[in-house]
Amino acid sequence: MDRGKELYMSYCLTCHMQNGEGIPGTFPPLANADYLMEDAERSISQIINGASGEMKVNGVVYNNVMPGFDMTDREIADVLNYIRNSWGNQGEVIAEEQIHEVRNK
Repeated sequence: MDRGKELYMSYCLTCHMQNGEGIPGTFPPLANADYLMEDAERSISQIINGASGEMKVNGVVYNNVMPGFDMTDREIADVLNYIRNSWGNQGEVIAEEQIHEVRNK
């Protein structure tokens, strides 16, 4: 969790804010986020490849661009485990092997 928090502060904080609340109408929240928790593979892919276009988070439509990040499998697992288990989120542990599988699809 500590490694994940450090990575979050380096890569995600600017858009998703310190407590994962995002910026209303611009950047979606990660705190208590239905979109985030629905599909771990999609979250992995979005960190690797980025995301654009409409996405509905907690009933609100967002339409912005998130760049992909040049992170190792371990770093992605660490940051996702931090995000998926902070601010009211409760998710299963994401393993490095899952990141590797998504990256190599």
